[in-house]
Amino acid sequence: MTSIKSRLRGASSTYVISTVMAAATFLVPATAASAAGQEDSGVITIEEVVVTARKREENMQDTPIAVSAFSEKALERQQITGTTDLDRITPGLQFTSYGQLSGNNSAAQVFIRGIGQVDPTGAVDPGVGIYVDDVYMGRSVGGAMDFNDVANVQILRGPQGTLFGRNTIGGAVILTSNTPGDELGGSAKVRIGSDDQREFSVAADLPLGETLKSRVSVSRRTRDGYVTRLVDGLDLGDTDNWALKGALRWTPSADVTVTVRADYSKADENGSPFVFKEINPNAAFVAAVSVGAGCPGATFPPPSTPEINDPRCANNFWNLGPFTNGGNANVSSKTENWGLSGVIDWTVNDNLSLKSVTAYRDLTWSGVRDADNTPFTILTTDYSSVSKQFSQEFQALFEFGALHGVAGLYYFDEDTNDYVTVFLGAPPGAVAAGSVGSRDLQIVDLSTESWAGFTEWTYDVSDRFSVSGGLRYTEETKGMQLIAFNIFPSTLPDPDPLPSSTPTLFVEPDLFETDFSSMTGTVKAQYRWSDSLMTYASWSQGFKSGGYNQRYNAPPPGFLPIAFDEERATNLEAGFKADVNRVFRLNGAIFHTKYKDIQLIYRLGVVPLLFNAGSATIDGAELEMAFVPTDRFMIEGSLGYLDSKIDEITEVPGTTATVGPDNRLPFTPKWKGNIGVSYVFPLSGDLELTPRVDLSYTASQFFDAANSIEVAQDKGVTLVNASLRLAEREGGWNLTFGIENLTDELYPVAGNSSLSTATGYAEIIYARKRTWFLSAGLEF
Repeated sequence: MTSIKSRLRGASSTYVISTVMAAATFLVPATAASAAGQEDSGVITIEEVVVTARKREENMQDTPIAVSAFSEKALERQQITGTTDLDRITPGLQFTSYGQLSGNNSAAQVFIRGIGQVDPTGAVDPGVGIYVDDVYMGRSVGGAMDFNDVANVQILRGPQGTLFGRNTIGGAVILTSNTPGDELGGSAKVRIGSDDQREFSVAADLPLGETLKSRVSVSRRTRDGYVTRLVDGLDLGDTDNWALKGALRWTPSADVTVTVRADYSKADENGSPFVFKEINPNAAFVAAVSVGAGCPGATFPPPSTPEINDPRCANNFWNLGPFTNGGNANVSSKTENWGLSGVIDWTVNDNLSLKSVTAYRDLTWSGVRDADNTPFTILTTDYSSVSKQFSQEFQALFEFGALHGVAGLYYFDEDTNDYVTVFLGAPPGAVAAGSVGSRDLQIVDLSTESWAGFTEWTYDVSDRFSVSGGLRYTEETKGMQLIAFNIFPSTLPDPDPLPSSTPTLFVEPDLFETDFSSMTGTVKAQYRWSDSLMTYASWSQGFKSGGYNQRYNAPPPGFLPIAFDEERATNLEAGFKADVNRVFRLNGAIFHTKYKDIQLIYRLGVVPLLFNAGSATIDGAELEMAFVPTDRFMIEGSLGYLDSKIDEITEVPGTTATVGPDNRLPFTPKWKGNIGVSYVFPLSGDLELTPRVDLSYTASQFFDAANSIEVAQDKGVTLVNASLRLAEREGGWNLTFGIENLTDELYPVAGNSSLSTATGYAEIIYARKRTWFLSAGLEF
C-alpha cells in the first residue's frame, strides 16, 4: 500500500500495445450508424437511419428499441457540440458535467429515464454506459466531452442488460468516430465567440495504398471561465483542452477488415464553476471557523454564527451571486485520457460473421474543490485518480433465413488508484481556538474483474411479425484496499511510513473482495402493419453491481468498509415507429420500470456514502418527430414525460440527507421537450442561407436523493438558441453565426448540499449566460 501514491504517476505502454495486438487472432463485422435527417445541396429529406442497437446494422424504424440517432450533420445543424448538449434533443436523457464531489469538469452525471449515478468516483459505477467506437468507458470522469470527428451518436433508452451488459441499467450512449475514407480529403472548422472562445479542428483522410487507409484529426478549444473568484480574479468553469485521434483501416480481402484506433485528450483547467448557495450558521465546523477568525458574537460551543456582514463570519453574507465565488483554495481540474483499440471484422460466409473488439484505456484525472466557497477551510477536497482498463469482446452474428441472432463473450478488467485529501474545519474545538484544522487522507486501490456471455435471437414468424429473446450471464468481482486516517494539524506532511493498523486507521488495511452475478434477459415482439407503421412490445432487465464505499471520516463498525449491494431494473415497454412518405416521422414509447435496491448517496456524519436506499417505480412516455413539408423546410422535436414514485425505503441508521416517501429520483424532470425549425433559402450562384431556431424545455428537477430545494432546479427552464448559416450548396465552405440562451435564462445545472451535517454548506453551479459564436467550416 505504501506504493499506491507513486503508482498514480505511471503506466506501462508495453501492456497497451500487446493487448491491442492480441485482437489479431479473432474476428467480426463492423457496426455503423447514420443520420436522422440530412441536408445536401439545399434539399432536406427524412433519411433512413441505420443503428446498431442490436449489435447489427438495421433500419431504426425496424428496431424494437427506443433509440435516438444523430449524424454529424444533424448534430451540427442543431449546434450540439458535446455530450452534455445531447439532453437538449433527446427525451428522457439528462447529461451534465461537474460530477458531485469530484471537482473535475469532465465528470459526467448521466441519467436516462430516471436511472443513473451522481457520484463519479472510482468505487461507484455509472448507471448509463458510454461507448466510444465499440469500447465501454469504465469511469464517469471523461464522459463529459466535446465531439472530435464524431460520425454519429445513438442513445438507447431503457435497460440494455442483454447485449451491452454491465452498467447500462438506465441505457447507453454510443459514439462512433468517422472511419478512414478511400480518397484524400477532409474538413476544417474554426469557431470564435463570447468569453474569448477559440476553437479549431482538422480531420483528414490519408490513403496509404489500395488496402490501407488512414484518418487523423486534431482539435483545440479554449474559453474563459464565467465565474470569477473574488480573492484573486481566477475564472472558474473555463475550457482549455485538446484532442488527437488516429485510425488505420486495413482490408486484406473483401471479407476481412481490421481497424486500429488511437486517441488522446488532455484538459488543464481552473476549478469547476461552483458558487456559494447557503450555509448553516449553527453547524459545528461553520461556527468553529467563525470563532477562530474572530467573528463578533460567534460561539462554540454551542455552535452559532451571527448573520452579520463581517468577513470574519462564515454566514450567508458569502452568497455573492450566481457568478462570483468567495473561496480561496487552490482549485483546479485536470484530465488526461488515452486509449488504443483493435476491431477485426470477418464475414465468414452468408450465414456467419465474426467480430473482435480489443481495447486498453488509461485515465488520469484530478480535481480540487472548495466545497464551502468561502475564505474559510470548512471542507476542501483534493482528488487524484488513475484508472487502467482492458476489455475484450467477441461476437458471432448468424443469419439463417427467418432466424438471425448474435452470441458473444465479454471480459473487462480495471484497476483504479486514488489519492484523496479532505481538508476539514475540525476538530471544531481546536479550530475555534485558532488551529488550522485537520485533513483526512485516503489512499485507495480499487479493482474490477468482470466477464459475461450473451446471446439474442430474432425469429421472423412472417414478413410482418417477429419475436426476439435474449439472455446475458455476468460474473463480477470488486476489490478494495484502503488506507484512511486523519492528520492533525493539516499542515503536517503524509507520514512515512504510512500507518498500518487500526485504530489509527479508520478501516482495516486488508484487501476486501465481493462477488456479484446476474442473469438478465429480454423478450420483444414487433408487428409491421404497413410499410409506414411498426409497433412493438418489450420486456428487459438491467443490472449494476455493488461494491465498497471508500470515503471515511471515522471508523465504521468493526473497522470494516461499508458495502453496498447491486441494483436492478425491469422495464415493460410498448412503442410504435411511423414514417409517412418520407415526409413525416413519428416514433413513440410508453414504459413502466421497477427500480430496486437503488444506489443513492446519504450522509453519514460529514461523509457522503452510497447505500441501497429502497425501490421505486418509474412510468413515462416519449415522442420523437421530424416533419419535412417541403424539401427546404424542416421541423424536428421530441417530448418526454417521467413520473417517479418511491415505493419502499430502506432505513439506514445515523444517516442524513436521505430519501423520503414523497421524494423524486435525482435528475428526473416530469416534462422535457424540444423543437427545432429551419428553412433553406436559395441565393444567387450556388449559395444558400438557413436560419434556424431551437427551443428546449426542462421541468423542475432535483440533483440529489434528499431533494434539497436549496440546490435544485426549482422551476422549468426554457432555452432558445438561434443561428444563421451561409453555405455552398455542394459542400465546400460554410459560415454560421449563432446565439445560445437567447433569452438569457438563469438556471442551475448541478448542486451539492450538506446543510444537515457539521460542514453545513450548499454549493451550486449555474449555466453560462447568453453567448454568441461565429464558426466557419471547409470541406476539402
